[in-house]
Amino acid sequence: MPDTRTTDALAGRLGNLMEAVKAAGGRGPAPVEAWNPPDCGDIDMRIAADGTWFHAGTPIGRPALVRLFASVLTREGERYVLKTPGEKVGIRVDDAPFLAVEMAREEGPDGPVLVFRTNLDDLVRCGEGHGLRFVAGGEPGVFIPYVHVRRGLDARLTRALFLDLVEEGEVRDVSGIPMFGIASGGCFYAIMPAGELDAVTR
Repeated sequence: MPDTRTTDALAGRLGNLMEAVKAAGGRGPAPVEAWNPPDCGDIDMRIAADGTWFHAGTPIGRPALVRLFASVLTREGERYVLKTPGEKVGIRVDDAPFLAVEMAREEGPDGPVLVFRTNLDDLVRCGEGHGLRFVAGGEPGVFIPYVHVRRGLDARLTRALFLDLVEEGEVRDVSGIPMFGIASGGCFYAIMPAGELDAVTR
C-alpha cells in the first residue's frame, strides 16, 4: 500500500515547482542558463522513450503542463534537471526528452534546410548548433537518429520520419571515403559508408 504521506509530499513539491515554473516561464524556453539555484535532489518524474511524461508513475495528461515543465528542462552532464530561479531537481529520461514527428524542407542561403517539429511543437532548423547524430542500433545498418533541440536536449526521430530523412540523403566524399548522409543548413551529417546503404531499408 503506498505511503500517503510520501504521495502527498511529492504532490505538494510538484505543486510548488509548478508555481515556480509558471513564475519563471512565459512563452518558449526559459533562460535557465542565467540561474544558479540550489540542487534539491531528484523527484519522481520520468520522460518515457515515447515522449510521455510521468509523475509518480502516472502520465501527465495535460499538454500545456508538459510544455511548461519542458520550458525549464536542461541537461547538466548526464543528468536532466528542471531548473527555476529557486531550485533545481533531477528527473529521469529513458532516451531523449523529445520526439521529432514531422519534417519539412526549406531553401536557405547555404542550400536546403530541414525543419523538424517535435511532439511539443518546437521547430528545429537543422544546421550549425542543431545537428543530427546517428547512434548504432545494435544491428548492421540500423541507426537511431537524433536532432539537437536546445541546451543538451535532443529529439529522437520516429522510425517513419527516419525513412523520410533517408530519402533526402546523398553521397559525399569525407576524408577520401564516400559517405551517405544528410545535408542541411550548410552542414553534412554522415550516416555510414555509401557501400552499406542497402542495409538501412532492409
